[in-house]
Amino acid sequence: MKNHIVTAFRLTFVMLAVVGIYLLIVYGGSKVLPAKGNAEIITQNGQKFYANIGQEFKSEKYFHGRPSSVNYDAAGSGGSNKGPSNEEYLETVQKRIDTLKINHPAMENTKVPVELVTASGSGLDPDISEEGALYQVKKIAEIRNLSEEKVRDLVKNKTEKPFLGFLGPSKVNVLKLNIALDQLK
Repeated sequence: MKNHIVTAFRLTFVMLAVVGIYLLIVYGGSKVLPAKGNAEIITQNGQKFYANIGQEFKSEKYFHGRPSSVNYDAAGSGGSNKGPSNEEYLETVQKRIDTLKINHPAMENTKVPVELVTASGSGLDPDISEEGALYQVKKIAEIRNLSEEKVRDLVKNKTEKPFLGFLGPSKVNVLKLNIALDQLK
């Protein structure tokens, strides 16, 4: 009996050391990231927005991000858990494609970027690809009476390159892009 208790205590201390080292590595690693592991808060017109959480933009004069399976509710973060062979999921994605093509008739023959019709695993992804943003340029330029080139240049300027130049894809934060769009004349 005494041997089992001693073994249990040893294992407990070893696991505490392993978990402690792991936590230090994760914490230390987060401090080298661009946001230092913290939320990025943007204040606009006296209102606070979290740039790390997807936002819903209903107006056609704004870029739209990924659809959310949790209605952009950060308290209920999660995906739909429906796979690519699920009939209901395929119908939802097809409806989103059809809606997007109706809302962007000039892009009828252009391939729809996948993130504009599929929700992310968390349902709160704040970013889209550069292609996803460029897909929306023509309509936004038309609605805002801006040149397509001006809006396209804005997208290019707001595109974030991969971390360290090779880790991850290029991406565009939709909230930051829309704030910059409002400031565009």
